Amino acid sequence: MSQISIGQFIPGRSILHQLDPRAKLFFVFSYMILIFFANNVTTYSMLLVFTGLCILLSQISLGIYIKALKGIFYLIIAMIILHLLFTKGGEILVRVGFLTVYEEGFRQAIFISLRLLLLVLMASILTFTTSPLELTDAFESMLKPFVRFGLPAHEFALMMSMALRFIPTLWDETERIKKAQMARGADFESGSLFRRLKSYVFILIPLFISIFRRADELAMAMEARCYRGGPNRTKLRQLHYSSRDLALPMILLLLIIGIWLLRK
Repeated sequence: MSQISIGQFIPGRSILHQLDPRAKLFFVFSYMILIFFANNVTTYSMLLVFTGLCILLSQISLGIYIKALKGIFYLIIAMIILHLLFTKGGEILVRVGFLTVYEEGFRQAIFISLRLLLLVLMASILTFTTSPLELTDAFESMLKPFVRFGLPAHEFALMMSMALRFIPTLWDETERIKKAQMARGADFESGSLFRRLKSYVFILIPLFISIFRRADELAMAMEARCYRGGPNRTKLRQLHYSSRDLALPMILLLLIIGIWLLRK
């Protein structure tokens, strides 16, 4: 669990760190939708090159991005195996006993894996270069036009901020409980799969108790400080668009045109 980098923010002075969080949030959401329109080697290659360029511009170590991909490694392997086994169509590439791999199955296995890889990498770039506070402020700012329709933008942003803030804390708490149980003789590594899963009950119960206790303490602390959300609440840091933020919609437009022209 110490290898998981979900919700991490890595301070830096790169050009991606300096962009307005609202511009980054809109671009990443649009880019994630655009990924699903890629359907051939050329379009996926273009998206891979662009994502690699973003990784270089972030000035963050490549090892940190590889660490972020570890969480989906087994999912990618499972998706590849399922597509190779069950997706049929096109010419037969391999036939060994009961195993038959079709051209379409191989194609889908590669493309779906690349799609998931691009989604995780782009989400990681966003969280690595944008602090949780900036993300929640951007999220609230983008939802403000819907307040007139009764959407509680501030409450949504507050929930998002708390969730991002407590993800690393919960990982640390889980690791602490696991080590405490191992010191008492609990075994999480040996035995059958069912036995190992059953042993994790001794982690989940204390973890849920700790989560509810932390939530209660946080609620009491907010009430003691007379916390009130709403339209009259002010912010220490105000978000402002700059001239460099205009590059993001232009880049997005070029990517959309490129995908549209290169699709088959």
